Amino acid sequence: MRKLILPLLVIALAFTQCEKVDEYTQFEMDYQTSVTVPSTVGANMPFDMWTPEITTNSETQFAVHDTRKDKVEEILLTSSQLSVTSPDDGDFAFLNDIYVYLSADELSEIEIAWKEDIPDDVGNTILLNTSDENLEAYIKKDSIQFRVKTITDRVITQEYQIQIDAVFWVDAEVLGQ
Repeated sequence: MRKLILPLLVIALAFTQCEKVDEYTQFEMDYQTSVTVPSTVGANMPFDMWTPEITTNSETQFAVHDTRKDKVEEILLTSSQLSVTSPDDGDFAFLNDIYVYLSADELSEIEIAWKEDIPDDVGNTILLNTSDENLEAYIKKDSIQFRVKTITDRVITQEYQIQIDAVFWVDAEVLGQ
């Protein structure tokens, strides 16, 4: 029995140490941008809005976390939140569905977040469902762009400013492995 315990302890210790090393090579990258929903959007009409291009600064972010672009294994969108920033009393009651897409140079656009059947009492913040796609190729690019597609369930009579907060989880290779 004692001969079995020692190898198990060594394996458990090694596994624990690997988990600790993983913590140092896993980090989050946050991006924030906004879109404007014009007051002319009608009910039950799909409407697309593009954000300005966002500089990823990925190489700098990787360097801060002691890794490099070629050592990144996976990047996932873990959180996508939308907030009405204007008008002050605005909320998302006008939305029925919303979809967020990501694009970058030389890559196909991909749906990364969504919310359907949005209730009228949603308020001024929405936490979207996120895809489990590996977005490594997009975030490694110099810039990215979001496209937001909305389907409204009522006419809006004033312009809305919507802030997009996206949090990406990065997993880099451990010690060059």
